Amino acid sequence: MAGVWKRCCNFAHDWNKDMNKTIIILTGLLWATAANGQTDTIVREDSLGEVTVTSHSAQKRISEVQIGAEQVDVATLAKVPAMFGEKDIIRSLQLLPGVKSDGDGSSGYQVRGGTAAQNLMLLDGATVYNAGHLMGLFSTFNDDALAGATLYKGLVPAQLGGGSSSVFDATTRPGDLQHYHCGATIGLLSAKVTAEGPIKRDKSSFLFAGRRSYLDLFLKATKKYRNNTLNFYDVNLRLNFKLSERDRLTVALFRGHDNMGLDGLMDMDWGNTTATVNWLHTFSAAHYANTQLIYSDFADDIGVDMLSFNYRLKGYIRHATLRHRQLLTLGRHQLNMGLETTYLQLQSAEWDIILLHQREKRNAWTSALWVGDEWAVTRGMTLSAGLRLHHFSVLGGAPYYSIDREGNITATTHPAGGTVVKTYVELEPRISTKWSIDERNSLRIGYSRTSQDVHAVSAGAMSMPFDRYTMTSNIVAPERADQVAIGWTGITRDGGYDFTAEAYYKHISNVYDYRDGKSPFSEIEMERLLLGGKGRAYGLEICARKNTGRLTGWLAYTLSWSENKIEGINRGQWYTAANDRRHDLALVGIYQLTGAWELSAVWRYNTGQALTAPSAKYEVDGTTYYFYAERNGYRAPAYHRLDISATHTKKLRRMTRIWSVGLYNAYCHYNPYVIRFENDDEKPTGTKAVQTSLFGIVPSVALTLKF
Repeated sequence: MAGVWKRCCNFAHDWNKDMNKTIIILTGLLWATAANGQTDTIVREDSLGEVTVTSHSAQKRISEVQIGAEQVDVATLAKVPAMFGEKDIIRSLQLLPGVKSDGDGSSGYQVRGGTAAQNLMLLDGATVYNAGHLMGLFSTFNDDALAGATLYKGLVPAQLGGGSSSVFDATTRPGDLQHYHCGATIGLLSAKVTAEGPIKRDKSSFLFAGRRSYLDLFLKATKKYRNNTLNFYDVNLRLNFKLSERDRLTVALFRGHDNMGLDGLMDMDWGNTTATVNWLHTFSAAHYANTQLIYSDFADDIGVDMLSFNYRLKGYIRHATLRHRQLLTLGRHQLNMGLETTYLQLQSAEWDIILLHQREKRNAWTSALWVGDEWAVTRGMTLSAGLRLHHFSVLGGAPYYSIDREGNITATTHPAGGTVVKTYVELEPRISTKWSIDERNSLRIGYSRTSQDVHAVSAGAMSMPFDRYTMTSNIVAPERADQVAIGWTGITRDGGYDFTAEAYYKHISNVYDYRDGKSPFSEIEMERLLLGGKGRAYGLEICARKNTGRLTGWLAYTLSWSENKIEGINRGQWYTAANDRRHDLALVGIYQLTGAWELSAVWRYNTGQALTAPSAKYEVDGTTYYFYAERNGYRAPAYHRLDISATHTKKLRRMTRIWSVGLYNAYCHYNPYVIRFENDDEKPTGTKAVQTSLFGIVPSVALTLKF
């Protein structure tokens, strides 16, 4: 597999060089298209606005009860520079304090010492895995379809569970009940369209958003890569029905899919499918109920054809959920109570060599009951408290086994399908308190326990579509995180500036990592590859925002530590987690130059990722083997990058035309994507580190029409 990975890295590097040339040519073509100026006659109405939600203003940040919650303003985040001219809510999310990017080529993000796999991502209540297209170059979430989102950084309300690091809860927009709107955007590498309007005025509506890349067309135009495959698509559809004055029914569907193939070597496809049916019933202005039927399916299929061997990796994760929630206001109390139950299926994506290897399958039934209360205790003090009872039963229908400390199977059982193999019960308290010092300053303190039953461990610091998953079983215990945080928020008298500072400490039980010498490519069951132990993460987050004037933006800084201690790894001593980064800084500026022109820039800096480097090497029969004395004992070079963009908005007769141009990595700093080690007889150590970088400077241009 080392040869496959090296060739993939070489492909990424070579493709990037060719793509930079292609982008420059395409930029010229798009400008030529704009000069044609004949699009004015094909539009009919200029009324489709930006994707907006109620702004989470500075004053709302002061009054927020839940500590560690970030209400995402889609309209603001859409203004920051984006890669390839594609607005991306996930990449914008990575500019917030306490949130770190996995790195170039990944849409994953890390929250307060956790990995991307420890984040629960919800779209209309349905779970989404590996929320990235083209190995993470684009996120799965189309901003044209979104109404808004909230990121809970580990301290979450009682109704949410399943992510030990964070919960990202996004919702799609309802369609307009009165008027029809549509829009289209064409960028360098992808295009998207949106349409919305009434099915029956005042009674029902629809929203459709679709996106498709056309990288495969460019590849076919090159001699070197014409037989390779690289494309994605995603579709959002939402239907809204007003059944009565008290009842609303919503149906939300999503499908996203990727295809990637290297000629004669590898083919990969992966994607998410979700469906949500939501019934909202209003009993009174102070009492309503929400019932949801939810289905989600993540699947990946990766094949390698090399040296006359056919390697196949194929897996899936499926959720079928019933959730019911009631909200009731009683005086100063806002009660939130409910239950949910889920049937969960998982097939671990193991390498299947010549069809002789049995894939690991697991089924489970999980349920939860919760009750929460937001209580206005006094005028200056508000308390949010809740309790979640989580139940997880491992079901039969597949082989289960016992293993020794070295990962060898010592016994195997074959429980019948539907029988309970083992049950886990977790009691998860949640509490957050806000004290208003005065009208412009508030303090918060909170504690939360969260658990997670679907586990993925990456070979490095970045999440990938071919990460292997397993779930809680008779061997693997639920991951549990206990976090305490304290914070302050302040605002200036005129509201022009606001500031936040939060400190946190998190203890994680049953954190998992690969055994020494093992990786996702090891050809044994996932449960046998892992060892469990404990982890800890702690840090400080600071953010300063400018809210008024022509120049707005924010500065976010995070100082953090993340460590693990697992018997059997690193001699049982504490070691730096793969996702540990000491310093993370994001500086965002948005400048309204004129009524039509808007400029924006983002500068990012972070400490290099922790990595494991060889301490020594030896040869056996002419083959070089490396010896690793310490897990994650070295650092990659620091990461830094500047992105800039300019947007011109012009209202024509019956439409709005928006040009967006930008530079990703404007001063062309080659940041490490992969670092590998090779023999070098000219060096005293006999070994050299080879860095592969994914992107240099990347220009972008996109044209959006709204009518």
